[in-house]
Amino acid sequence: MKLIKTTEAVGHILCHDMTQIIPGKYKGPAFKKGHIITEEDIPVLLSIGKENLYVWEKTEGILHEDEAAEILRDLAQGPHMSAGAPSEGKIELKAECDGLLKINSRALLEVNSTPQMMIATRHGNTPVKAGDKLAGTRIIPLVIEKEKMDDLKERTHAITGGAPIMELKPYVHRKVGIVTTGSEVYHGRIEDSFTPILLKKLEEFDVEIVGHETTDDDDRMTTSAISRLLEAGADVVLCTGGMSVDPDDRTPLAIRNTGADIITYGAPVLPGAMFLLSYLPPKEEGERTRVICGLPGCVMYAKRTIFDLLLVRIMADDPVTAEEIHALGEGGLCLGCKVCTYPNCGFGK
Repeated sequence: MKLIKTTEAVGHILCHDMTQIIPGKYKGPAFKKGHIITEEDIPVLLSIGKENLYVWEKTEGILHEDEAAEILRDLAQGPHMSAGAPSEGKIELKAECDGLLKINSRALLEVNSTPQMMIATRHGNTPVKAGDKLAGTRIIPLVIEKEKMDDLKERTHAITGGAPIMELKPYVHRKVGIVTTGSEVYHGRIEDSFTPILLKKLEEFDVEIVGHETTDDDDRMTTSAISRLLEAGADVVLCTGGMSVDPDDRTPLAIRNTGADIITYGAPVLPGAMFLLSYLPPKEEGERTRVICGLPGCVMYAKRTIFDLLLVRIMADDPVTAEEIHALGEGGLCLGCKVCTYPNCGFGK
């Protein structure tokens, strides 16, 4: 770059975007990088406070901010994402489909711990929709040594194994079975008000309901109901009711007796502390691992619970570990806002 007075800049090439801000109306480039300055441009440049300008002088081994932002973009961008053109030194990534956003937090920290570089993203394990903004990349100065960018690429790839820092996992087709437990529903003393809530939540995803069973508080009856749904092709079984510590609440035992691997019974999330997550291996090679969940009563009446946090991961076929559930304690308190803005809030983050 070469620094010159704006009044002497006619014929020179701008090396970065010139930002113009009109309060309440506009913020963006008045002139784009690469623009050849004309006599008519001088008053405009002066009006946005540009008494001096950097004009481009290409130097071996030095990258312009747009070139560096493209390198950061390539480190971050995974499949199902689109990238905009560089603007004011920044590149934005957007979602091309509905799905679950995953972030390699360690690799992202490696980038952002490196002086002069940055990638800002949404939280990982967040549901996103097609068109949503996911991230922005840029360097802090106008130019940077190519050697620094090459070194960052090497360090980041060592962490990710060459994979992108970000991943967008599209939701997959799921076959869902529902088991409603409880003598009060089984004997017709009250109406099942839980299943309609589940069906409403499942409408957001690509699901096929393969069956609905209603059982007494007998754990053997519930185990048999789960097994029938699995035999009918369900790869997700949702069990409602019977999840507390009362003597008649035997759904956790019923799930355990299917042979499922219990990932957690209990979670540091409110609402949702009595949630159970378990997995069964696929019936045949190439099929998905099957999921059995025990849902606490709060899912029926609270706007958002742990079920919302984990349902998006189940629907994206993203395995959940016990450690990840333990980590939900920080951010695991839903504030029960009158106007719910989930997932654009701190719940589960």
